[in-house]
Amino acid sequence: MKIIGKLVLILFVLLFVNASAIAQITAGKIIYERKTNLYKKFKNDDVKEWLQPEDKNKVDIFELYFNDSLSVFKIQESDLKERMSWATSKNQVYQNRNTNSRLTIKSVWGEELYVQDTLYKRQWKITDSKRSISGYSCRKAVWQANDTTRIYAWYCDEIMTSVGPESFYGLPGAILGLATEDGGVIYFAKSVEISKPEVIALLPKKGKNKIYASNELKTKLEKDFGKNPWGKAMVKEMFGIW
Repeated sequence: MKIIGKLVLILFVLLFVNASAIAQITAGKIIYERKTNLYKKFKNDDVKEWLQPEDKNKVDIFELYFNDSLSVFKIQESDLKERMSWATSKNQVYQNRNTNSRLTIKSVWGEELYVQDTLYKRQWKITDSKRSISGYSCRKAVWQANDTTRIYAWYCDEIMTSVGPESFYGLPGAILGLATEDGGVIYFAKSVEISKPEVIALLPKKGKNKIYASNELKTKLEKDFGKNPWGKAMVKEMFGIW
């Protein structure tokens, strides 16, 4: 009986250690698929005249590398020719939770613009709703961005680090799903790799590039392009919820 008791105790300890290890994932790589409904993005009346039905949903693939303090979010490189490449943004976002700083590289007609700012603070409302994403149990949270825009996020507290696509974070775990309320833009994790990526090696070299503050760049682009409807739309998208 003593031997059986010891075996039970050993098994219990092993299970506890294993469960603790699983529950404390703090580094890895997440692959996201982003679907953008271009009919909802371009809401002018004649959009269906020039946008073919097969191009309605634009798919982009992103990679997120993270550890307990740094995260790197960027488009996945591909040799395939991209259809409708101009139709969606492809921000690179580098966040440092230790220094409360964020560097975003935005592409404007082939030119990369560097924007340095503090981390974006959002007031999340956590709900009891749950769903499974890439094999992980996720809880739903809601952010009311403004009077007309609401964002849904599904986060996994099994992955403890507070990260997510684009500049999104601030929940007690990694965001594996993110969507606008109307379903116009949807991110879902297609895979999660538990590893210790060399995140520092992925950080960009600023070089001689001008570093803008968000308000500074927004003012510049409004001055340069804000007189045209398409220019106003571009600025609104660049400095919206993402």
